[in-house]
Amino acid sequence: MFILNTSSDYRRPLEPGHAELLGATAATKVERHLTYRDRHAATPLLSLPKLAAEIGVAAIHIKDEGQRLGLGSFKALGGAYAVIELVLEEAARILNHPVDIDELHSHAVREIAERMTFACATDGNHGRSVAQGAQLVGGRAAIFVHSGVSGERIAAIARFGAEMIRVDGSYDDSVREAARVAQRQGWTIVSDTSWPGYERIPGLVMQGYTALVREALEAMTETPTHVFIQSGVGGVAAAVAGHLALSLGERRPIFTVVDPARAACLFETARAGHPVTVPHGEPTVMAMLECYAPSLIAWRILSRAADAFMTVDEEEAISVMRRLARPAAGDPAIVAGESGGVGLAGLLKAATDPEIRTALSMDERSRIFLVNTEGATDPGMYEEIVGLSPAAVAKRNFDGATPI
Repeated sequence: MFILNTSSDYRRPLEPGHAELLGATAATKVERHLTYRDRHAATPLLSLPKLAAEIGVAAIHIKDEGQRLGLGSFKALGGAYAVIELVLEEAARILNHPVDIDELHSHAVREIAERMTFACATDGNHGRSVAQGAQLVGGRAAIFVHSGVSGERIAAIARFGAEMIRVDGSYDDSVREAARVAQRQGWTIVSDTSWPGYERIPGLVMQGYTALVREALEAMTETPTHVFIQSGVGGVAAAVAGHLALSLGERRPIFTVVDPARAACLFETARAGHPVTVPHGEPTVMAMLECYAPSLIAWRILSRAADAFMTVDEEEAISVMRRLARPAAGDPAIVAGESGGVGLAGLLKAATDPEIRTALSMDERSRIFLVNTEGATDPGMYEEIVGLSPAAVAKRNFDGATPI
C-alpha cells in the first residue's frame, strides 16, 4: 500500500518546539554528549553502487546503525541520552545551579542518580539503551517486556543490571503497564512513544537520534534526493525527517515512511489524517516495528515533513535481510536485523512499481538515503532467517566494507 501525504499540515514549518528539539543546536548538543560515551564512533555510511544501478538510481547510501555504541541499534542514541539529560536536570534542580555533562560522574551528581529509577517498555532495543544509560549514571532501570520479546533480547537488556518485568500481551500493553507502575512507584518513565500529556521525554529520545542524520550529511558529497525510513511508533522517522527539513529547507529530500503491513499505525494515521490505533493481528517478523499506535509527537512532525507513507510485507522484509547479507559483487555485505532493512524494502518496492516511482519523482538521477536501524540483535533468529551467522556475513567483507 502507498499513499501521498494529504494532511492539512503538509509542508508547513515544524512547530517551534519541534524545531528547537530537532534543529542544529540540539544536534550539536547530542554530539557533545556522545564524546562522553564509551565506544562512541560515527557509524559507517556505506554505498551500494551495484544495487543502485540495478534499480535505476544514481546512488544508494545506507547508514549502518548495527554498529552503534556496542548495542547494535540506533536506539543506543535515544534512551541513554534521555536518561543522562534527566539526571543532569534533576541534579540542577536539587543543587540549584546548572549542571553540565562533564559533571555527570561527580560525587554529588552520582548520589542523585543513585536515587532514580528509569522505566520503559520495549521490544528490545530501546530497553537496552535505557538500561545502559541507567548503568552509566549509577541509577536503576526497570524494563517492561511483552510476551513477543525473545529470550535472547531480554538477556541482552538484563546484562546491564536492569530489573526485567514481563507483561502479557503486546508492546502497547507493556507501554500502558510501564506507565501505570512507574506512576505508582515514583519512577521516571523514559518512553520512546508519546501520549497526551507525555511528550517531553520522548522528544529527548528523538533528539538523540539526530546524531545519525548529522553524521550522514557530513559524510555525503551530495545531499540525498529521497529517503525511506522504517517506522514503529514513528520516533526515528520523525527525527530524521524533521532534522532534514530544518537543515536543508527547500532542498530537503522526498521522504517516505515505511510501515510493516501487519502493524501499519503510521500508514493508517496518514490515511485517516489523525492518530489511529490499528487492531492487533498476526505478529510481524519486523519485531522492533510491531507497534499499533503512533507516537503523537512523531505524527505531528511527520504530518508536516513526510511526503509519502507505504507498507511492506513479511517476505519483503526477509528478502532484504538476505539480500544485504549476500549482495551483488562490489557492494558491501551488511548485517541487518528483521527491522533493520525495512527502509530498503520500501525503496525496492517503490523502484519496481511505475506508479509509485512516478509519484515520488524517482529516476536515474535520484540519490537515496537509508538507515539500517539494527544489526542482529537476536543472532539466533537472524541465522535462522538468513542462513548465515552474523559473523559469517561480516567475514564476507574480508577487505572491509568501505565507507563513502
